[in-house]
Amino acid sequence: MHTADSRDAVAHKGTLRIDLLRVGLATAVILLAPLVAMQFTHQVAWTGFDFAIAALLLSGAGLACLRTARRVAHRQPWQRIAAVAAVALAAVWLWLELAVGVLFKLGS
Repeated sequence: MHTADSRDAVAHKGTLRIDLLRVGLATAVILLAPLVAMQFTHQVAWTGFDFAIAALLLSGAGLACLRTARRVAHRQPWQRIAAVAAVALAAVWLWLELAVGVLFKLGS
């Protein structure tokens, strides 16, 4: 049985901070695209709610991908890629569903 000592907890806390920083920066960079596009065209019309939902979805998917990659790190590389791809595809499906209702058409 393995017990975590204080060094493991401190190392994990530092890794978590770095992961949160990476995911936060990546989310901010991705969300710059619609923000900049809104300055040049009226075809992109996001509200604050749209940005909040996108930020929540992107950061959640990023953290889930990192967590999944760590949980399957000891397995074969193709298993790690498949697990992260499954999480990423679920996030893309949810994004599409929220954007245009690909599978479920509510109210029609």
